[in-house]
Amino acid sequence: MNIDRPICVFDLETTGINVTKDRIVEISILRIEPDGTENPPKTWRINPGIPIPKQASQVHGIYDEDVADKPPFKAIAREIYEMIKDAYLVGFNSNRFDLPLLAEELIRAGINIDLKTNRSIDVQVIYHKKEPRNLSAAYRFYTGKNLENAHSAEADVLATWEILKAQLEKYEDIPKDFKNLSAYSSHRNTADFHGRIIYDEEGNEVINFGKYKGQKLEEVLQKDPGYYGWVLNGDFAEFTKQIFKNVHERIKLKKEQAKLNALKNKFNTP
Repeated sequence: MNIDRPICVFDLETTGINVTKDRIVEISILRIEPDGTENPPKTWRINPGIPIPKQASQVHGIYDEDVADKPPFKAIAREIYEMIKDAYLVGFNSNRFDLPLLAEELIRAGINIDLKTNRSIDVQVIYHKKEPRNLSAAYRFYTGKNLENAHSAEADVLATWEILKAQLEKYEDIPKDFKNLSAYSSHRNTADFHGRIIYDEEGNEVINFGKYKGQKLEEVLQKDPGYYGWVLNGDFAEFTKQIFKNVHERIKLKKEQAKLNALKNKFNTP
């Protein structure tokens, strides 16, 4: 493997499957350094601040009483961010669920995560392109072993890391450097996790839903200022709203720079 930065394999156990409304109750992260050193997985139990539905507890085995004395996510958010901020983020179905939900929790804690900085590798995408099934079947297929303690965050991250290493050994035609592997394991070039905003070939943010679908976000916000407020007050993911805020701020800076340039030209004119 050609590893040009650390790798963080991670998995979440949560109160449910709604990215914007559910919360993390357990997170486990396995960090691999660029020299190949695998640090022991680090696992946190988290008090989600809301009741854990019985259906969710029956899946991962974590009940309200198990996290009653655990810290809220905000208390450990900075520690988690420092661990993952410079790393490739590897997970199973992480592009569609774990990574968006983790981003929501980080934003609520006052920390922004940048997809351009944190490239992600979704082992499930690679697996589905080659052998469409679930994590337990993938583990059995690639390692020849049965996955014990499935839906335990730590067991799942260890299994995910074993699967990725086996995939890299098995398939000669998939990228061995993690930068290109990140692109290979992604379905599309999105600016946010839900695909509401995508990038065009020039790297511009483009709206991918609703009446302005296919139009550049910056142009839309300039011609329809009310659209910005509608999105910020709407039922959109915090990460999607952050993209809108970033572009909105960029427009303001451009306007201020244009005014400064106009003043300079005025006073420099003979």
